[in-house]
Amino acid sequence: MSFDRQPPDGEAIPEEPVKEPPPPSRETEDERFLESRIRQIEEDRVFKVGRDSWRVFRIMGEFVDGFDELADLGPCVSFFGSARVTSADPMYWQCVETARLMGKAGFGIITGGGPGMMEAANRGALEAGVASVGCNIELPFEQGQNPYVQVSIDFRYFFVRKTMFVKYAEAFLIFPGGFGTLDELFESLTLIQTRKVRNFPVVLMGRDYWGGLMEWIRDKLAGERKISHEDMSLIYVTDSPEDAVRYVTEHRDRRENGGQA
Repeated sequence: MSFDRQPPDGEAIPEEPVKEPPPPSRETEDERFLESRIRQIEEDRVFKVGRDSWRVFRIMGEFVDGFDELADLGPCVSFFGSARVTSADPMYWQCVETARLMGKAGFGIITGGGPGMMEAANRGALEAGVASVGCNIELPFEQGQNPYVQVSIDFRYFFVRKTMFVKYAEAFLIFPGGFGTLDELFESLTLIQTRKVRNFPVVLMGRDYWGGLMEWIRDKLAGERKISHEDMSLIYVTDSPEDAVRYVTEHRDRRENGGQA
């Protein structure tokens, strides 16, 4: 893969391309919510009936806050990728450039608001002068919002945050990442495959990184008919920021003209 985008002159670049997260330091609301009922009974002795029912109001409040904050956004693209990547990784700069070009094509940028690829995408959004949104999540370790976020929303629950990524996106741009990135990838594909959302682009950036996964999907999932061969067309893989933008904008243009995306 060739990397055309380079760091600005004079910018300090970390020595390592990956930064390990700090150890967990606190309990999160998600952890408390997903705690098993048996453990609650064992620890509390007297199980507080209805505790989870009352939590519904907090969840509802998060949905309302997210909808209110994002309702006036124009077309946006959600970017996903590793929070552990630093600017020493060339893919960080590919992400900046992809987000910048996507912004120039008329799309705002939505990320998880954290470091790594999320920071890179928000940075590209600022360079393009478009909406730079960060949907932050409470984690057991301090993640911190990256400095390139303009519109910030804080969430306690992953599933509320996921809804915002999908509801306000025209496409998904997925850079190299770990379990969280894979979670977003396969959830989006499931929603498209089952027609819960309209078919829109899912772009994987980096052929070298995603090649093994795509081979496994083709040979195992499609090859053993766990998915249809047509489902392979739901994923587009490229190395080029320009190609990614072309693919997304062509889908947008066909949809706006009344054609099939």
